[in-house]
Amino acid sequence: MQVSFVIPLYNCLALTQACVASLRENLPDGLTHEIILVDDGSTDGTRDWLATLRAPFRAVLNDQNLGYAGANNRGAAVATGDFLVLLNNDLVLTRNWLPPMLAAQRRFGSRAGVVGNVQLDARTGAADHSGIFVNLKAKPEHDRSLPPRWTRWLHPVRQVAAVTGACALIERSLWEKLGGFDEGFLNGGEDVDLCLRARAANRINIVALRSTVLHHVSASPGRKIRNEQNSRRLARRWRAELEHLALRRWCWNYLDRQWTTPHAAVDHAEARRAFFYALHLRPTPPLIAVEGMHAAMDREFERWDLMLGK
Repeated sequence: MQVSFVIPLYNCLALTQACVASLRENLPDGLTHEIILVDDGSTDGTRDWLATLRAPFRAVLNDQNLGYAGANNRGAAVATGDFLVLLNNDLVLTRNWLPPMLAAQRRFGSRAGVVGNVQLDARTGAADHSGIFVNLKAKPEHDRSLPPRWTRWLHPVRQVAAVTGACALIERSLWEKLGGFDEGFLNGGEDVDLCLRARAANRINIVALRSTVLHHVSASPGRKIRNEQNSRRLARRWRAELEHLALRRWCWNYLDRQWTTPHAAVDHAEARRAFFYALHLRPTPPLIAVEGMHAAMDREFERWDLMLGK
């Protein structure tokens, strides 16, 4: 088995060097691997530094800035490993971070989609990512909840809608089958889109809860300037799926409002249907939940149209 690490770079040389050092220090003994560094037009000495590296490093130099999706696609195109591990250059890899991700992939085998892990904010130590869920606006959001450490030994994986591409493992054959990242996204949304395509191919996206890394969150220049455009592109493509993924969360929110609002006129039949669906005891969602999520998405599209134009 060979693993290809793909790391896109755009300036931030000090962070890159720290990331690479932590990667090399914390790889399992005897792992056959290559480290593909894709420079996306850096101007801070990154290319001079890349010229000093030797195997297992491989450098890919983009003639122009292609963005996160394009840079990863170029790196993956030259990869030779059985597995791709996508890494942001602002990560700090920790002891034993990779084996739990590989174990999670092996556990699900041909059903495995994209494998993520737990990411802590490098500045604060707070959890920044343990998977991605879809919120009540039908928009992807980082899950920042963590089960107690001891339970992660009993239940080392979590099935999720999606994971962030900041640190993600995927079988190279699946990456090629899915076509890699959609370069229509610019520095945002491409990872969720890839995960949703994996789900559509009947794969299961998972988080290895015993794998932890540190992340200098959003350190890359220009990381969030197209958030709204990326979100609308994702919603246009995956509207029905995003609404569906939020239905159980909507039901719990509905029940909370019914139970905690003083003098609320409770529709007991609807509350029952929402309760059983939320607990996976009812196969179809209640109509009130479907209509509620559809209305929430309508409001988001109206907001995007006012902000970005139709």
